[in-house]
Amino acid sequence: MAKFELKLPKMGESVAEATITSWLKEVGDTIEMDDPVLEIATDKVDSEVPSEVDGVLVERFFNVDDIVQVGQVLAIIETGDEDINANENLNGEESVEVLDDNEKAAVAELEEALSLAKETVAPALVSSSDRFYSPLVKNIAKAEGISQAELDSIAGTGKDARVTKNDILDYIKNKGAGQHTSTAKSEPSALNTKHIEQPKTEESKAKQQVAISSSEEEIIQMSRMGKLIAHHMVESIKTSAHVQSFIEADVTNVWNWRKKVKDVFMKREGENLTFTPIFMEAIAKALRDFPMMNISFQDDKIIKKKNINLGMAAALPDGNLIVPVIKNADQLNLVGMTKQVNDLANRARIGKLKPDDTQGGTYTVTNVGTFGSIMGTPIINQPQVGILALGAIRKVPAVIETPEGDFIGIRYKMYLSHSYDHRVVNGALGGMFVKAVTDYLEAWDVNREI
Repeated sequence: MAKFELKLPKMGESVAEATITSWLKEVGDTIEMDDPVLEIATDKVDSEVPSEVDGVLVERFFNVDDIVQVGQVLAIIETGDEDINANENLNGEESVEVLDDNEKAAVAELEEALSLAKETVAPALVSSSDRFYSPLVKNIAKAEGISQAELDSIAGTGKDARVTKNDILDYIKNKGAGQHTSTAKSEPSALNTKHIEQPKTEESKAKQQVAISSSEEEIIQMSRMGKLIAHHMVESIKTSAHVQSFIEADVTNVWNWRKKVKDVFMKREGENLTFTPIFMEAIAKALRDFPMMNISFQDDKIIKKKNINLGMAAALPDGNLIVPVIKNADQLNLVGMTKQVNDLANRARIGKLKPDDTQGGTYTVTNVGTFGSIMGTPIINQPQVGILALGAIRKVPAVIETPEGDFIGIRYKMYLSHSYDHRVVNGALGGMFVKAVTDYLEAWDVNREI
């Protein structure tokens, strides 16, 4: 029996480590190639680590919330093939490993434990659909007498609508089945090694997620991403001297032009033309005009960025926030910008962003108008020095100046709220930058070709 080392894969040039958020496979589980074994997180992006081989998970080296470096061995998978990790000798013949008495005894003990695990693991429920269920969920369902049809009917809150431990426990509680039994007995404890701790019982882990006090107040534990965001926000406020400048922009030309071309754009490019790429184009131009807004400030040093990489704050369905980055935004035409915006926004919503998609931002934009807000005071994304909030576009009466005199007309207007770090950006620079964005939007060519 060969052993395969499952390692933390490289996830981007700037990503050196990841945090384990959950194990999807338990020791003793049979794994097929490409099956997700565990979930990891890098700062804000969650992803899965799949198995590269078929086999049985026999050893795990890390627990949930452990930080792992790229290239470190996460787990050992035993396969039926010859040693995948073994090197071949110069003659092309496979190297032969000579085991001493201690190693032979360890192998015999491992094989005996594996045999025991196969006898103790409960037979898996067979789903009538392609829906994935973790062995833990299946064991709980079997212990509680939940049929496959019932299991298929449970709404999942996990990744890709997967039924999690808490989902099935909530279902059992609502069903009135009483307290569930711990599944610790059904796990092949003989295979657990000194490298990991024994899993906590389901009851104790459930209490960590949600607890009800005697006063009927619900206590909800923050998610890992929520904790990270909270930490970043507090640290940013402590770090930067936040100052805001506000300006109102007349975007009537932008509104009318988009209304005229959006159907043609969709038909030709297959992309929905929103206001976001138009705003991003204007912001990228303004950053090119004012390069001292495209900087970072670290250790009393100003780092001037050559590339203009725009972060695009996006709200996730679970209420958290993520900031994918449009690389070299000033080099994109409007079609390219639209494709980038839509692609990143769509993948953010379904949790398919890669770690590199959120790295390297030099300036951030957040669209508070999506939720009806007309302005905001956004918090700077460290170590950047500025962030721009886009307010809702409103149809308002306004004074229009013409050579023939002033008159009142209906215009489409919005507020731009610019937060910047007053340690390195003075009021003049912060104000001129947001004014430049406004000028680009107000001077939009209504006859522009797409």
